[in-house]
Amino acid sequence: MATVAGMTFLSRILGFVRDMLTAIVMGAGPLADAFFVALKLPNLFRRISAEGAFTVSFVPLFSEAIEKEGQDKAVAMARNMMGWMFVILSVFTVIALATMPFIIMGIAPGFEVGGERYESAVDLARVTFPYLLLISLSSLIGGVLNTLERFAAYAFVPVLFNVALIGALLLNDMVWDTPAHALAWGILAAGFLQFGWMFLCARRYGLTLLPSVPKLDLKVKRLGILMVPGLIGAGVYHLNLFADMIIASFLESGSISYLYYADRLQQLPLGVVGIAVGTALLPLLSRAISADKHDEAKNLFNRALEAVLILSLPATTALMVASEPIIRSLFHYGAFTDYDATTTAFVLTCYAVGLPAYIAGRVFQVACFARQDTKTPVKVAIICAFLNIAAALTLSQYIGVAGIALGTGIVGWVQIALLYSVMRRQGRLDFDARLVRNFGKIITSCVIMAAGLYGFMVYAGDVFETAGTDRILYLVALVGLGAILYGLSVMALKVMNISDFKKIMTKKDA
Repeated sequence: MATVAGMTFLSRILGFVRDMLTAIVMGAGPLADAFFVALKLPNLFRRISAEGAFTVSFVPLFSEAIEKEGQDKAVAMARNMMGWMFVILSVFTVIALATMPFIIMGIAPGFEVGGERYESAVDLARVTFPYLLLISLSSLIGGVLNTLERFAAYAFVPVLFNVALIGALLLNDMVWDTPAHALAWGILAAGFLQFGWMFLCARRYGLTLLPSVPKLDLKVKRLGILMVPGLIGAGVYHLNLFADMIIASFLESGSISYLYYADRLQQLPLGVVGIAVGTALLPLLSRAISADKHDEAKNLFNRALEAVLILSLPATTALMVASEPIIRSLFHYGAFTDYDATTTAFVLTCYAVGLPAYIAGRVFQVACFARQDTKTPVKVAIICAFLNIAAALTLSQYIGVAGIALGTGIVGWVQIALLYSVMRRQGRLDFDARLVRNFGKIITSCVIMAAGLYGFMVYAGDVFETAGTDRILYLVALVGLGAILYGLSVMALKVMNISDFKKIMTKKDA
C-alpha cells in the first residue's frame, strides 16, 4: 500500500500541474467540455478491460494458478488472456471510431449536432479512444506483477500519463491548433509510453508478456463466467457516468468542466488511498484465501479498512471545510473565472460528502472479489446506480450541477450500508476490536483538524480571493497546519504511533 500510495501521490501532484495548465489555457468553456467528454470515453470502457471486470476476475485466477500450478503455467495463461484482450479490443476500437458521431450524440445529447462542442468532441474522441487498448494491455501486465508482489512498476504508470499530457500542453502552440487537440494526442502518446514501460518492467523480472494466439481453454471459459457479473456491474457504472454527463450537458455551458475539476480534487485521496488499497489488497487477500489462511485474510481486511479511515476521513474534512481556498489557489487563473471557481468549489464540497464511503467501499468489494464473488458488488451497484440517477435528476433542479455531485456523495453511503448488510448476513464480515476502537478516535482527530483549518481561514481573510502567489503560500500553510494537527491528534489518541510508521517503512507487519 505504501509503495502504490507513494507513486499515486506523485501522479496526482503531476495531475494537478496538468489540470492547472489546462484551466489556465482552456478554462471551463465549450472546448473544455468537448475535451473532457473525449477524455472520459476511453476511461469509461477501461472500467471493463483494465481496472474493472477483467482485472478483478483475472487476478484471483492468476493467484490460484501460481499457488497450484506454478509460475510458468500461470504466465502462459496470462499471455493467452492477453491475446483474447488484444483481438476483442482491437475490433471494438475500430467499430467505435467508425460510429463516434453517434456515440457522442448518445453520451452528450445536450451538445447541439453541428455545434462547436459536438464537432470538437467527435474529433477529439477519435484520437483518444485507441488509448483503451493500450492501457488495458498495460493493466494486464500490471495485474501479473502485482500478484508477484512487484507493485512499483504499475503504480508508476499514471505518472507517465500526466508527463505526456503536460509535455503536449507545453508544445501546444508549436504543433497543434488548440490545447484540446494537444491533450488528445498526448493521451494517445501516453498509452504507448505506459505499455512500453510495463513490457520492459516485466522483462526486467524475467517475464515476456506479449499476446499469444488466443485459445479457448477451460481457464478462459472460467474467466468469462466470472466476468459476467463484472460486465453487468461495469455497465451499471457506465450508466451512472453517462447519466452524469447527459444531465450536465443540458445544464449551463461549463458544467461538465466543473464536474471534472472538482472530481480531480477528490481523486487525490480516492486515488492515493483507494487505488493503493485495492491494488495491494486484492492479490494478497486472494493468495491468503487460496492458501486457507483465514486469520491472515481477516487481519488484512481490518488493517486495510483501518488505513482507509485514517487517511480518507481527514481528506474529506479538509475538502469540505476548505474547498474554496483549494479551488481558487489551484485553478483561478487565466481563462478560469471567479464564477468558475465558486461553482467548482461547491461541486467539490458535495463530492466530498461521499468520499470516505467510496474509498471504504473499495475494501468491501475487494473482499468479495478475492473470494471470486463478483455477484454481490454488482447487485449493490445496480441498486445504487438507479438511486444515483434519481438523486442527480432531482437535486440538479435545485442546486444545478452541484446536485449531480451531491447525489453521488449520498449514494456512496447507501452502497456501504448495503455491502455491510449483505456481507454480514453471509458471515464474511468481521470487524476486530482494534478497528472499532480506533474509529471514534479518528473522528475526534478530524474535528480538531477542522477547527484549526477554519481558524486559519478566518485569519487569512480575503487572501484566497486575490490574485498572486500569496494564496499559494497560504494554501501550503493551510495544508501543513491540517496535517500537523491531525498527525498529532492521532498519535496523542494512540490511533497510530511512531513504531507503526517504522514497521511500514521497513515492510514488516503493522
